Amino acid sequence: MGVALARSAQWTAAGYETGTLEITPLNESILNEITKFVESFSYKYPQEAKFVFVEPLEWKTYLEPSAFESGYIISATTVESEEADKDGQPLLFLSVPYIKVRSFGQLSQLLSIATDSKLQEAQACIEANRDPVVKILGPDYNEMKEDLTSLTLLDKDKEMYLKRKVAILLKQLDLHLLNHSLKHISLEISLNPGTFKKDIELLKRFSGKGEQTVLESIEYTSDYEFSNGCRAPPWRQIQGEICYVLVKPHDVETLCLTCSTEGVFLNGGKTKEEGEINYERKGEIYKDLVTCLKDKSPVFSENMSKQEVRFTEEQQKENQIYEKPKTEDGHSSIAGSEKSKLERINFGKSHMTKRLEPSLNWRATVDYKDHKSSAKDSQEEKQGKLEKSSSSVSPSRAQLLRKGGEKVEDTASESSSESEEDEEPPDHRQEANADLPSEYWQIQKLVKYLKPCCFLISMFCLLLPRWLTLSNFLTASSVERSYLIHIFIYKGGNQTATVIALCSMRDFNLAQETCQLAIRDVGGLEVLINLLDTDEVKCKIGSLKILKEISHNPQIRRNIVDLGGLPIMVNILDSPHKSLKCLSAETIANVAKFKRARRAVRQHGGITKLVALLDCGQNSTEPTQPSLYETRDVEVARCGALALWSCSKSHSNKEAIRKAGGIPLLARLLKTSHENMLIPVVGTLQECASEENYRAAIKAERIIENLVKNLNSENEQLQEHCAMAIYQCAEDEETRDLVRLHGGLKPLASLLNNTDNKERLAAVTGAIWKCSISKENVIKFREYKAIETLVGLLTDQPEEVLVNVVGALGECCQEYENRVLVRKCGGIQPLVNLLVGINQALLVNVTKAVGACALEPESMAIIDRLDGVRLLWSLLKNPHPDVKASAAWALCPCIENAKDAGEMVRSFVGGLELVVNLLKSDNKEVLASVCAAITNIAKDQENLAVITDHGVVPLLSKLANTNNDKLRRHLAEAISRCCMWGRNRVAFGEHKAVAPLVRYLKSNDTNVHRATAQALYQLSEDADNCITMHENGAVKLLLDMVGSPDQDLQEAAAGCISNIRRLALATEKARYN
Repeated sequence: MGVALARSAQWTAAGYETGTLEITPLNESILNEITKFVESFSYKYPQEAKFVFVEPLEWKTYLEPSAFESGYIISATTVESEEADKDGQPLLFLSVPYIKVRSFGQLSQLLSIATDSKLQEAQACIEANRDPVVKILGPDYNEMKEDLTSLTLLDKDKEMYLKRKVAILLKQLDLHLLNHSLKHISLEISLNPGTFKKDIELLKRFSGKGEQTVLESIEYTSDYEFSNGCRAPPWRQIQGEICYVLVKPHDVETLCLTCSTEGVFLNGGKTKEEGEINYERKGEIYKDLVTCLKDKSPVFSENMSKQEVRFTEEQQKENQIYEKPKTEDGHSSIAGSEKSKLERINFGKSHMTKRLEPSLNWRATVDYKDHKSSAKDSQEEKQGKLEKSSSSVSPSRAQLLRKGGEKVEDTASESSSESEEDEEPPDHRQEANADLPSEYWQIQKLVKYLKPCCFLISMFCLLLPRWLTLSNFLTASSVERSYLIHIFIYKGGNQTATVIALCSMRDFNLAQETCQLAIRDVGGLEVLINLLDTDEVKCKIGSLKILKEISHNPQIRRNIVDLGGLPIMVNILDSPHKSLKCLSAETIANVAKFKRARRAVRQHGGITKLVALLDCGQNSTEPTQPSLYETRDVEVARCGALALWSCSKSHSNKEAIRKAGGIPLLARLLKTSHENMLIPVVGTLQECASEENYRAAIKAERIIENLVKNLNSENEQLQEHCAMAIYQCAEDEETRDLVRLHGGLKPLASLLNNTDNKERLAAVTGAIWKCSISKENVIKFREYKAIETLVGLLTDQPEEVLVNVVGALGECCQEYENRVLVRKCGGIQPLVNLLVGINQALLVNVTKAVGACALEPESMAIIDRLDGVRLLWSLLKNPHPDVKASAAWALCPCIENAKDAGEMVRSFVGGLELVVNLLKSDNKEVLASVCAAITNIAKDQENLAVITDHGVVPLLSKLANTNNDKLRRHLAEAISRCCMWGRNRVAFGEHKAVAPLVRYLKSNDTNVHRATAQALYQLSEDADNCITMHENGAVKLLLDMVGSPDQDLQEAAAGCISNIRRLALATEKARYN
């Protein structure tokens, strides 16, 4: 269901993660299928209907408690199901307006209760639970789904058995939805300007004043035709609209119709005043003009039926006129594309026997998947492609390829931060007419010599068991006997010749692209991969050494994956020969630079085997005889760590490394003194530290101490990766303390002075930024003169460095001494200069830093002089919510500490209206920051009057029903300030803001209590507000706060109670008088 919702359902522009379902026929069809599935679930699968979801599905329901009947415990605002789980928790719980459901049985009953609104409920549920399958089955669903076919009676655990059955049912539903969507889409029309032009011209021929004509007239609303054939304005073409026509039937008024790619519909017609078209749709969508007019005009329908044969003949003639030129023009290109596609697919079959011309175009050769294999490709298509390519490889490798093709590629499990690297642009270089160096032709000769050698060795391995006896030899066919005799005579020579050819190839500069081209163009990759399938260790080593060198090329590594090389390399990791393990792991490290390769390594069990290499010193078994190809254990572990480093860019692979026990082994290797070993180990830890589970394990394994120790290394790459690992881990306060306790802050500060290596500088500044979140660390950085150095790095540095530098200064400037230090070092001007950038992360950090500096009056004066406040205000228009929020927070101290702040704020044209309009945002952080800014703006009476005119009161009132304590606090403060103008107190009461504010007093946050009490105190100046407070139980809550140690809270609570009491006394007095 998750795949169908992500790929088939149509979401709004915000996207699948944050948008809502569009109102389209396809979505309605998908929702209908889901509701049918859920409604019938209880009686089709009664046992599975009792399965309790791992997490409840929660959404905002349209149902009222009164809709529920038997089987539920019902109150005024809540409903609980009598059916409960083993812990006694109800499987359905409704607290108006939110509902939680924890089984398919309850979902089924809920839909039967919903009756007419079941589609609305289904839509609300799906929009609120973007990945419902994970909530139903739990986060381990990704592991389970690879083994759903293994459901047997061996599952003794009834709960696990049910869970697997539910998983299978959901997978079947997912496939059904995808197929259903495909059928629906295939039936949908996709009209174009040519279609409409043709139909309108035909209808014009059949129109006129006579009784037999189908229409009186039909004409376009616009005579201008764009180059794409459309007549609609460009801003309407974006909506899929093509043209607008005015149709005058014989029996009804003139119709103004919109012709779009989706179909034809009636619009609002032309306005009388300006003659402009009202584009809004006024009815249903029809598949074409004729169908629409038949429905709107009975006379048209009648006359059209009389003219049907003639109209159809004319339409067919038009089709031939329109389509024939296109067919003739497009035929050759289509045929050519099909031919090239077949050539790419059949290249694996043909290139072993056919002489190929040299080509410098990477795209023209064996990589038939380079047009980017999609997860939407069907399993059959994938398997068909794999079988085609495997026809030229050994039988065992073909079997491996088929096994790989049977697995569904779980692209959704890959890290969202990964790119396809990972997607290099195609080379646009000349082909055969380019001058090629002599090495190109020499390598091709060697590869062509390798092919028969490779073939003979493979045949010997395949045929040898058949002739273990003389009788078998005598009964063999003449062809088989000749092969065997040839192999027995020349086997030793061919193996030797193969090794010599491989060594000769290694004499060339394989890092040079021309040499890589030569190997690939003549089919050398398949030969090299086939050699990995032999039993000859020397041949395997020679092949792997070449593959290791040439796999640095992005296109070569893709070809290796497409030819099924990775499963064979993964199998070689089990070899008893350490040299083979090393070479295989290093080659995997080079190849696994893109998502598909990393997934292939995991799916073929490579992660577990690579983790085992980290401990190979204790577990590996060497051959009994000493070998020339033995390698030290430390080298095996290094190569394993190198491969894990490449694989660890995937979220699923990180989890697989952790489950395979990789963290303790990496921690142990971190204590070694071999720098070549340390770099991939720290690199792997740095990649994995982005996961919270890893950060906890890193603390538990005491890895931070070794990372700090290696910061003092002379190796710049090792320093960089250690700093980056600290940057990832220092999100946690305990880790920041450990870095300080183990003496890591001083080497970080000293590394700031070496600015030549920008990658290392970015890592070091990042580590300092995260460590600066702790005040104790900031004190140390001040002792080590790091703040002055950071200020010096605010200019002439790449953005990667600037983001971290400014972030660190933003944290350091929370302390007064550091703000003064930044100002004295001349840091204010470069910070303000960075406010004009476009990098989102940099803008978030620089606004925070400027805001922190503005807390000091002298710094604020410099910011004002440099026009920094105006730049901050302009960032409120930035499209990114984080930038808006950060800018609004920064404006608060600027307004608070500026001289004549009221006049300064009014000087920004449209500034106050912009701030008020931001209260319409959906982002909680933006709302909280804008409320804080309004609190400061409203301190000036003139500004308060202006924002009141802009409608600040209703907008603030609309936000009152929030559960976010941060927003509550600043909203209450803003309301408190805005009450001090005109009749705003009364207006807040009229807009229902008082009752929600009373509920804020039940929060656990003292800051919320103080702000709310102050707001209620101001609101209590109005008698109606006092009544509302009293009715909602404010007095009792405020009485408890009168005894608070917070003096401001005491005074506000007491003042509010006083106002309520005075009103009560006045009312009582009036009653008796």
